[in-house]
Amino acid sequence: MAQHIAREGVGHSVARLLLRAAVGSTMVAHGVKHARSLDGTAGWFGSIGFERPTLQARASAVVEIGAGVALAAGAATPLAAASVVGVMGVAARSVHAENGFFITSEGWEYVMNLSVAAVALAGLGPGRWSLDEALGVNGLLTGGRAAAVAAGLGAGAALAQLALFYRAPASA
Repeated sequence: MAQHIAREGVGHSVARLLLRAAVGSTMVAHGVKHARSLDGTAGWFGSIGFERPTLQARASAVVEIGAGVALAAGAATPLAAASVVGVMGVAARSVHAENGFFITSEGWEYVMNLSVAAVALAGLGPGRWSLDEALGVNGLLTGGRAAAVAAGLGAGAALAQLALFYRAPASA
């Protein structure tokens, strides 16, 4: 991978950096929003069907901030991407799935795009301007395998969290 990075054009490096920054900063912003109002966030999680809403609010804030910072920095990229997929999978099922595609109707468009971008970053790798590259680990898990790990681990984590803590509210 190091030879590939050495031959990589500046344009590809910039594209990876921009994508990491966009997805990572979005996740950090959501996590900070949840952290600033843990009681309100916990109340909201309870209202949408989570059995341990305070735990859910805290975990959501920590995972969103941690994954966002790691993704933006290009650190442990496949694992950071998996965390994004997990959070977005939980959001898709608990909030967005029943509302159709478009985000203007609270649909799943937004969470799907963040998940796909995270999986793509895992597959592409973080690039030369990343913490993974600086530490010499930007090549341990790459390409389709990295994307599969991000997608599979993220989806598995979402399913586990939903199975343990989520009970869909009864329809009115």
